[in-house]
Amino acid sequence: MKLASLLLLVASTFGCGYGSSYNNMGSMPATVPNISQLIPNSASAGHAGFVLTINGTGFGSDTVLYWNSQSRSTSYGAANQLTTMLSASDVAAPGTASVYVQSHGQKSNTMTFNIN
Repeated sequence: MKLASLLLLVASTFGCGYGSSYNNMGSMPATVPNISQLIPNSASAGHAGFVLTINGTGFGSDTVLYWNSQSRSTSYGAANQLTTMLSASDVAAPGTASVYVQSHGQKSNTMTFNIN
């Protein structure tokens, strides 16, 4: 009797789809990255090159930083922090720069970096 009950349980489990590789739930949407802080958030025009730290959420190892729509080499530290090296030419003239990231195929919010 125990063996028959066990066989019935196994048959009904696999018959209902448990244990199969089929997944009809689809893929989970990628997390949209969000920038919460730029460190520093401004620089003086003519300043030498420096490291820009980007704090936020939803970053991945595939995250790319964009400075005025131009991609920059990015170092991924964790899901909430990135760094990039900006050159003196990036802050040569007064104005602003738009900063955003793309990660998991998703674009973040845009933050403004002030060049005084």
